[in-house]
Amino acid sequence: MSHTQRRRFALFAVLAVFLLGVAAASSASAAIRYTISIDHPEKHLFSVEMQIPNVSGGVTVQMPAWNALYQIRDFSSHVRQVTASAGEKAAPLEKLDKQSWLITGDGTITVRYTTYWDEPGPFASQLNSEHAFLNLAMILFYVPSRRDEGVLVTIRDVPGGWRVATALSDFDSEYGRHHFIGFQAKDYDSLVDSPVEAGSFDEFELPGFSPRIRVVVHGDSWKREHLIEVLRRICRYELDLMQDRPFETYTFIFHIGKITGGSGGGMEHSYSTAISVSSEEFLPGVAAHEFFHLWNVKRIRPSSLEPVDYSKEQWTRALWFAEGVTSTYSSFTEVRSGLWSREQFYTDLGYQITELESRPANRWKSAEESSLDAWLEKYPLYNLAESSASYYTKGQVLGVLLDILIRDRTNNTASLDDVLRSLNTDFAQKGRTYRDSLDVRLTVEKIAGSSFEEFFRRYVARADPLPYAEILSLAGLDVQLKKAGRASAGFAVNRGPSGEFSVTGLLPGSAAAAAGVQDGDIILQWNDGEVPRRQDRWLRQRRPGEILRLRVRRDDGEMNLEFPLGEQLEAIWVVSESASAGEKARRIRDGLLRGVTQARPATKR
Repeated sequence: MSHTQRRRFALFAVLAVFLLGVAAASSASAAIRYTISIDHPEKHLFSVEMQIPNVSGGVTVQMPAWNALYQIRDFSSHVRQVTASAGEKAAPLEKLDKQSWLITGDGTITVRYTTYWDEPGPFASQLNSEHAFLNLAMILFYVPSRRDEGVLVTIRDVPGGWRVATALSDFDSEYGRHHFIGFQAKDYDSLVDSPVEAGSFDEFELPGFSPRIRVVVHGDSWKREHLIEVLRRICRYELDLMQDRPFETYTFIFHIGKITGGSGGGMEHSYSTAISVSSEEFLPGVAAHEFFHLWNVKRIRPSSLEPVDYSKEQWTRALWFAEGVTSTYSSFTEVRSGLWSREQFYTDLGYQITELESRPANRWKSAEESSLDAWLEKYPLYNLAESSASYYTKGQVLGVLLDILIRDRTNNTASLDDVLRSLNTDFAQKGRTYRDSLDVRLTVEKIAGSSFEEFFRRYVARADPLPYAEILSLAGLDVQLKKAGRASAGFAVNRGPSGEFSVTGLLPGSAAAAAGVQDGDIILQWNDGEVPRRQDRWLRQRRPGEILRLRVRRDDGEMNLEFPLGEQLEAIWVVSESASAGEKARRIRDGLLRGVTQARPATKR
């Protein structure tokens, strides 16, 4: 770059900062400014400066206690060296509780601190020599009484060769060696609902979509053509299903391959999603689930989750629908878009039923109670089969059963698809929230033209045994309990409060024990990638004898262990097509698999 070019870049950078300052001073929508430095990323420290204008007497700032996961994780535990000033003078600073600080002063208050993050996955934040990923609620303080004010953010000291991606509007420039990115949001909630990826990532747009769908990929072991085809099918189907495009640009942020480590899965946001998978093999299901959240939970939203309270748990009975029925639509999307065969859909449905019925807690824990207890999932004891049943799993099965019942009662002229579209029209598009399970039931009844009060009372609010056989038969499907052999790791996996996975329940005499695995080992890598969040599902997709490679930490050392998977007999539920299904049941089955209904007969005049 020539001397003249460098001067032009420098002048542009200064002008951009000046314009941001003018905007902040002249507009109430840009009152609070943040600057985040990621210099020396190998230290894993984000250095933050927060400027709060128009303070009179003092101001209280807080760090959220939770975000992304329904878990109190106390992000303030990562914060170091908080200082404050008012103008050129130091300002008195008093910590009030684990997440709140009181600063005394007038005018513009400046708060400075560092926060340490090196946790991989879409539910945390990370800064290292490979990249930076920021869930901003884990990084940035907020003023509780001024959350609705606009904010400006600058990320500075970005390493050479790195770029920054977020769903927020941004500009990109250089000033000397200091590369920085600036972006803005209408309020704090919008800001922290927009994760940020920084690094030398790949970026492209999905062809043929309007509005725009952007894809950002950090990682390895992926093929662009395959990823484009998978996302194209998912996005096309779900956009057509909902008949709504509530975005100008939607951004997928992917972490793919062994470099991700840690916790896999996906996290939904209003205009983007962050997804971490060890390989493309696991990507379609997660992507289909997270993209459907564009409507269900981000816009079709339960009243119990609004307004967001970052300081404490936010109890809701609706996660069986917000998350579980979103999983229903993940499976519907895969089969209806051709990513799955019908046999794969049946196999997955059988897995969900098997998982539910293998947990004793399913006999007494309702879908609503499981939703309320989401905040307990960070505790190992709660995750035991005797203590909990997943609202994801129960909600997914309930979604399939509801779809079949609606189709049966309307002679296949309506479906659960109509329920989601109606909720989107009646609530999301009008800026309204729904009353947890009540408005879901009322909408189902409106679409079906009949009462679903008993169904919701028995199977959503209570834990009566789900009538799989009775309802699945309406769609020409059989469900049977069979004994089958499946792959076994020889141990169970426990996830601790910090997110680490450890070995528990090691079987004496197993191949894992013979290879040197011990109870209490911390699992760092699983087949060179992250530990699958649902080991049972992973094992059901493997065969006895396949090799499992683990990297574990024990005491102060790390080691690699390798051994073949064993075999164990288990009772599994198998879903298959009934040879004796009647014509109506076959039409319902076809509608379920293809996502179609029949036209209602014309009314006689």
